Amino acid sequence: MASVTSLTASVHQRLADALSAALPEAGSADPLLRRSDRADFQANGILALAKKAKANPRDLATQVVERITTGDVIKDVEVSGPGFLNVTITDKAITENLAARYADGERLGVPFAEHPGTTVIDYAQPNVAKEMHVGHLRSAVIGDAVVQILEFTGESVIRRHHIGDWGTQFGMLIQYLIEHPHELDHKKSGEVSGEEAMSNLNRLYKAARAVFDSDEEFKTRARRRVVDLQAGEPETLALWQVFVDESKIYFNSVFDKLDMEIRDADVVGESGYNDMLDETCRLLEESGVAVRSDGALCVFFDDVKGPDGNPVPLIVKKSDGGYGYAATDLSAIRDRVFQLKASTLLYVVDARQSLHFKMVFETARRAGWLNDDVKAHQLAFGTVLGKDGKPFKTREGETVRLVDLLDEAIERASAVVREKAQDLSEEEIAERGGQVGIGAVKYADLSTSANRDYKFDLDQMVSLNGDTSVYLQYAYARIQSILRKAGEVRPAAHPELELAAAERALGLHLDRFAETVAEVAEEYAPHKLAAYLYQLASHYTTFYSECPVLKADTPAQVENRLFLCDLTARTLHQGMALLGIRTPERL
Repeated sequence: MASVTSLTASVHQRLADALSAALPEAGSADPLLRRSDRADFQANGILALAKKAKANPRDLATQVVERITTGDVIKDVEVSGPGFLNVTITDKAITENLAARYADGERLGVPFAEHPGTTVIDYAQPNVAKEMHVGHLRSAVIGDAVVQILEFTGESVIRRHHIGDWGTQFGMLIQYLIEHPHELDHKKSGEVSGEEAMSNLNRLYKAARAVFDSDEEFKTRARRRVVDLQAGEPETLALWQVFVDESKIYFNSVFDKLDMEIRDADVVGESGYNDMLDETCRLLEESGVAVRSDGALCVFFDDVKGPDGNPVPLIVKKSDGGYGYAATDLSAIRDRVFQLKASTLLYVVDARQSLHFKMVFETARRAGWLNDDVKAHQLAFGTVLGKDGKPFKTREGETVRLVDLLDEAIERASAVVREKAQDLSEEEIAERGGQVGIGAVKYADLSTSANRDYKFDLDQMVSLNGDTSVYLQYAYARIQSILRKAGEVRPAAHPELELAAAERALGLHLDRFAETVAEVAEEYAPHKLAAYLYQLASHYTTFYSECPVLKADTPAQVENRLFLCDLTARTLHQGMALLGIRTPERL
């Protein structure tokens, strides 16, 4: 398993060598190479170097060109404009590079990161005893894609699902369950559906809330129950666990529908840090990072002020002795840094919580828990909007249930699949409908830069045209169909052949997969991978319309074009898998 040197890197090396030869005092200068529509690559680095060396840029460019060896990789270099270099590479170099990628199995020549670390990623954080709504979609989808991408580059990834499983509302719920003991009993033995679990919890929540709001004595008992819960009283904890377990049945059904693996050991909710809260506060107070203010333990910041100009602190412990989110989040940082040995903490959390996390991270830095070796980063995401560009709500103004949304996407996708299907059984249509519908929802989310809001428009998402996962899935299925039709003829690279313009464009784009994955992992930017894959499918569509594959001129050309088809399919398949999207073999 070898990583493949990209064409960009090969050309870069050759130009850098020629630059240092022409201008030894420049040392290892950067030729500033980029892809170009005038040639395969353009190098712009000579202008700055000439300025520094007080030389004429065109003369320097000409001297560099004289020192470049053409032949195996570089076919031709010409000086253009004030001193740019336009570089064309040989068809043979393109085909040989792709053949090396093709021989590297699933990795496609993508190297592992040079210095992998350990990333703890906090994503997909639903609340116990509450329905998941559209706001929970992005954290799950973006987080899952970033996990796949980082693991592919060799990072050790630890997942954490920081579920909301603690708080005063549990006093009300547990007290109600004690007084109505059979409310969460399952009708029949055996498996309970997520839908049933959630409707039980919903019913109980509404009933408990009604009593809490109307019955003062119940309210008092519920508040006493919160004290018992916090004190760890066994019966209270056992009933609390019932709510957590029932909620997990429901969460897991939603994550299954999203085609995501959520492992129970990775679900560490707010309650998982209860034993650390006291010590976290003590450490912050003893080190002077947190100070008492009106009875509360607070951390102040010069640059965080309220509308009145007074500082707004991070409250770690309230004046009544209760703990806020900050104490839990800071305890989680200690756990992730000192127990899990993280080098990066990544939080996939709504952008509206940016100020909270900025303050939490700064507090942890002051306490010495974060430093140059351990970094924390919030991968902040924007809001899901309706077609009208306003936050997504039902007609009644309620937040949209996530399950309803996913079911509708699957239904729309199944209709598209059924219409196009030639030889698929009902069972296959249903399976593909799920893969296309869920893929459409994920891709719409991931193809938008995370920090931007995006419109949830199912018509657009399941469209066969445009920048959608359906377009990519159909491109993949079309290639599989061609490979099946080829029968005995196997894909094979033929570096001796000349390439058509559409073959070259496709080949150069395939070479960029490794660079794209590295950049996407570095910047936590799945939208750049989505953009790469959409361009890949577009290049393939052009290639397919301009270059006959099975009816090419010679047997060697048929094999070479099948090879380009197969490498495109493998790249689409791997790229989509990194986004958490399936690529069905037939559609």
